[in-house]
Amino acid sequence: MKQNMRICLLFAVIFCVIEISFAQTKGKPAEPVAADQRIESSAAYAEVLFRKTELEAEIESLLFAYNDVYPTVKDARAELKLLQAEIDRLRSIKPVDAGKLTLALGKLILGKVSHLANLTKLQMQYQDGHPSVKKEKRVVEIYEAAIKEILN
Repeated sequence: MKQNMRICLLFAVIFCVIEISFAQTKGKPAEPVAADQRIESSAAYAEVLFRKTELEAEIESLLFAYNDVYPTVKDARAELKLLQAEIDRLRSIKPVDAGKLTLALGKLILGKVSHLANLTKLQMQYQDGHPSVKKEKRVVEIYEAAIKEILN
């Protein structure tokens, strides 16, 4: 009988300890997520990373048939470089501003990069005063202004 009472008392103590530790952790906020994890799990980052991955795959595919001087390969590499700059920009955002990294921002960044890549190609063909260059510069400025409006 004493043995059974000791076992019951032991289980009661264990149960109380578990109950107390559960009550202490209940209601506490979850551990904070690292800043880079919040940014890299954002919709904007995912959208830009998706395009980067598409470009890398396209380059690898093209390199089976062409070399690095093939115009399409050069264009894709130039766009990839621009995307990497935007990824670095996203990674430099303060953790407190991670909520601003929406899908819309990602689409704005991709639009800007696309027009910036086109502007770079146009600038190789024409001077800055050419109407096509002026138009593309203005479009890039509009995208950049929208991105800054969201991030600031």
